[in-house]
Amino acid sequence: MDAVRVALLREVLAGTEWLRSTRRFAGTMRSSVARHHGGLLLVGTEEYEPWHLAAHLDDEAAWSGLPELSPTLVRHRVPAGVPAHLSVGLGRLEAVRRGETLLVVAAGRPGEGLLERVHDARRGGATVLALDGASDERAGAELRALAHDALAAPAAAAICGPSHGSTATELDLDTVQHLVSAAAGENGLPSPRGRRRFRDRLARLADQLTAPPPPRW
Repeated sequence: MDAVRVALLREVLAGTEWLRSTRRFAGTMRSSVARHHGGLLLVGTEEYEPWHLAAHLDDEAAWSGLPELSPTLVRHRVPAGVPAHLSVGLGRLEAVRRGETLLVVAAGRPGEGLLERVHDARRGGATVLALDGASDERAGAELRALAHDALAAPAAAAICGPSHGSTATELDLDTVQHLVSAAAGENGLPSPRGRRRFRDRLARLADQLTAPPPPRW
């Protein structure tokens, strides 16, 4: 992500509806894992694996002092020889317990098999959250209907800063995941120390967005 988009991201964080939406969604996730202490499961679709979000949430868990934010990445396909934390398959969703939080990230249509597992997880007592980036509004409707809270990110939409100037960039699912993971680790304190920590987090987020993609989590 180039410097122009990072500057625009700061404007988004400073004043648009996306700041409120991403912070609301992240707050739901944070309060769920903090209240239930059941852990966070993260799953994508067959075509889209949110390993980048998993890595950033793991960082936020350490940064915020909330270890429950560190997710278990649930994978549709587990290659041979991968580390233990990357070898959790879909069978894990069949063992979901009451109090666990399940975050589903779908860049497109989730697929019937995944929807059935999500439905069963909700019936089993899990809190289901959905981050949907489907370009077709109807494609994510079933997933959002299963979720206790959902955030529909555009597949790619032009946005402007709060001044409504001519500078614009694309807000897509990957960018929204960065915003959500950063907001999940906020301590929410209005004190000067809290504000300093938030500014530190913004600087750290900008570093993440301008750096090359990290290695597989």
